[in-house]
Amino acid sequence: MENRGLINILLYRISAFLIRLIFKINGGLRIIGTENVPDTGGIIIASNHISYLDPLILGAISPRQVTFMARKGLFTIPLIGAFVKQYAFPVDREKPQPSTIKQAVRHIRSGEVITIFPEGRRNETGDFLQAKRGLGMIAHMTQAPVVPVLIIGSDRALPVGARWLKRAKITVIFDKPVYHGNTIDTSKKHDHALHEEISKNVMDAIIQLSRHYGNNNS
Repeated sequence: MENRGLINILLYRISAFLIRLIFKINGGLRIIGTENVPDTGGIIIASNHISYLDPLILGAISPRQVTFMARKGLFTIPLIGAFVKQYAFPVDREKPQPSTIKQAVRHIRSGEVITIFPEGRRNETGDFLQAKRGLGMIAHMTQAPVVPVLIIGSDRALPVGARWLKRAKITVIFDKPVYHGNTIDTSKKHDHALHEEISKNVMDAIIQLSRHYGNNNS
């Protein structure tokens, strides 16, 4: 079992290196703020979602190995699906299951990094979608810090309907972690409004990153 774990880590690092190399060659890859990711403990990385490439990108550039909550449809996409199967567990956004939340909580409480796309699906409009309540629920149950992340350019590297990569520069910005236990009245335990507020606060942080960096992808 120990050897299997070492092999998994080695494959992850090799895959991450190759993915970073591909994107650097394919127009450039700029990474900002990885020092904002806590070195230890369970955390949540919450990112906007504009391309099927996003899980690959985040997995390749995160300073810590990540586990994804990924839409189940991603598991069937060639290349992306092979990577996702190794480092993610599926989410059925049409019929969300309580077991999915419990699985995420277990990973975080064991000290792992979970990556979540708060919008719940790929955004094809260019505008930000309303964050789903699941992120707030998981953050509340675990009291884990949430690192907001903005991805720019992955939608140009793989536009909707495209089968092959297009040349495009990709920028990823990691913001400072948010500790919601310090900023929100958690006396409303298990209240839907509390979970929605946490999710909205994270989404607002991502939107603020977009306003600051969105026109500066150079």
